Amino acid sequence: RKKMGPFLLLIICQCAINSVQTHSVSNPNIILMMADDLGIGDLGCYGNRTLRTPNIDRLAEEGVTLTQHIAASPLCTPSRAAFLTGRYPIRSGMAAFSRVGVFLFSASSGGLPSEEITFSKLLKQKGYATALIGKWHLGMNCESSNDFCHHPLSHGFDYFYGLTVTNFRDCKPGQGSVFLKGVQKALVIPIQIAGITLVSLMIVQYIGLLRVPFQVLGYCFLIITILLVVLIFFFYHFRHLNCFLMRNHQIIQQPLSYEKLTQRLTKEAIQFIGRNTDAPFLLVLSYLHVHTALYASENFRGKSNHGLYGDAVEEMDWSVGQVLDMLEKHNLSDKTLIYFTSDQGAHVEEISSAGEVHGGYNGIYKGGKSTNWEGGIRVPGLFRWPGVLRAGAYIDEPTSNMDIFPTIAKLVEAELPSDRIIDGHDLLPLLQGKVTRSKHEFLFHYCNAYLNAVRWHPGNSDSVWKVFFFTPNFSPEHSNGCYDSHVCFCHGGFITWHDPPLLFDLSRDPEENIPLTPETESRFYEILKVIHLAVDNHTRSLHAVPNQLSWDNLLWKPWLQLCCSSVFQSCYCDYDSEGSLLEVHSG
Repeated sequence: RKKMGPFLLLIICQCAINSVQTHSVSNPNIILMMADDLGIGDLGCYGNRTLRTPNIDRLAEEGVTLTQHIAASPLCTPSRAAFLTGRYPIRSGMAAFSRVGVFLFSASSGGLPSEEITFSKLLKQKGYATALIGKWHLGMNCESSNDFCHHPLSHGFDYFYGLTVTNFRDCKPGQGSVFLKGVQKALVIPIQIAGITLVSLMIVQYIGLLRVPFQVLGYCFLIITILLVVLIFFFYHFRHLNCFLMRNHQIIQQPLSYEKLTQRLTKEAIQFIGRNTDAPFLLVLSYLHVHTALYASENFRGKSNHGLYGDAVEEMDWSVGQVLDMLEKHNLSDKTLIYFTSDQGAHVEEISSAGEVHGGYNGIYKGGKSTNWEGGIRVPGLFRWPGVLRAGAYIDEPTSNMDIFPTIAKLVEAELPSDRIIDGHDLLPLLQGKVTRSKHEFLFHYCNAYLNAVRWHPGNSDSVWKVFFFTPNFSPEHSNGCYDSHVCFCHGGFITWHDPPLLFDLSRDPEENIPLTPETESRFYEILKVIHLAVDNHTRSLHAVPNQLSWDNLLWKPWLQLCCSSVFQSCYCDYDSEGSLLEVHSG
């Protein structure tokens, strides 16, 4: 018995250690940070030497850096839908067949369907406190202005503080408009046609060739006038109608004020952590930085080497640091998994009216937001969890923002839904170094609802093959983006189809500079055959679902419009400014 004592003690100690590890690994706090339009080349941990991002870099130093982390879409709305559900956006109807691939108005009827299962729903069922702070961009209402069918609180979040749409240039006075040029182009021809039609009818009536009742002419004129008045009213009041801050279901600031906005978002995040120090929580901190309109508070304005864009990046980094400090203050660092990413690559075409670059840097990678060149979809992917994940590790395997859903489900021991396909994979074995290969043999890259490119990482090879069925037509021709149209589009005269498809090996040519040919790659047709077979299998797995980004679901519907005061008071209120009480516009 005396000889067995040390062995029994060792076994008991080991069991205790295993018990502690199992508990901490299975019930962590989870903080998911998502930047908006941040380029992979904007961060120090990905090679930037002129922007200061010490807090984000710290996540890399103390955790795992993914160097081939892929957004499921190069646009905000579909990418965020995939992130929340672990599924390609086309499966949930969150991929557009029209030119517009994101929600533009707060009073649109489309959004993330209620049938979709989000990781926030899974965590809420497991007893987690859940919060989304910042940008949503996945819809709000369906049939009335208070049904909130697409709202964050209908998708598993207990608490919401932020914007239901996004941060537009139109939201900040003096920053220009993302709509004006497009609206002008779209309206010129219809107005000309309507005008010519009315004048022609009046002339025909006057000379007696055709009798047109004056009542008909009057009705036509009235309808055209009403439509024009509604349109002018809407765009004149765009900022008030679409740029507002909500807490849960209530508007607390309309229009949105940029004064200390990042500080307010950060304060909300810190307070949420403070309220949940003794229970597991999920915090999705969805930054407005660095989508235009760019902004930075007084403490950061003019301090970076890259103008207002750099100021915004450095202010976001400060916010990340505040969250890390809060975790340390409450001894939660070792109990918390942190993930940092961007919804897609930098918007390279963003240039202010004064000529200042307002878009980010995608490093060596071609293209940017709205394209499936690597610059549009290869995004930062940082994970930190002290004691569980390796510090300072780098992984150059294909991974996706869809992987967050199954990774979280596994961590909280939640069953993955069996009635639908989940396209993501549990990342924990890869992050912990238990396996060295990604489970993603194929990744399918969609431009809106159109299959644009496919990535293939064979299990017996280091190569990462990527084929393009079509590519966007850059304008000007030899530039790195679609500067003439502000973003690249996915069909018609905006693209060039390739037969055979363009083929690249990203392991040798990550810049996608030199397409391979049958002469330069002996397995050219063999590779295409495998990829075409994968596309066939993938296509067969898709099922028809309602299109959430149809024109009907995208257009502004006045009956869905939220207004915290009244339209006659310009939808104005401010419950959120420091020290302010309720203010109502009286003019």
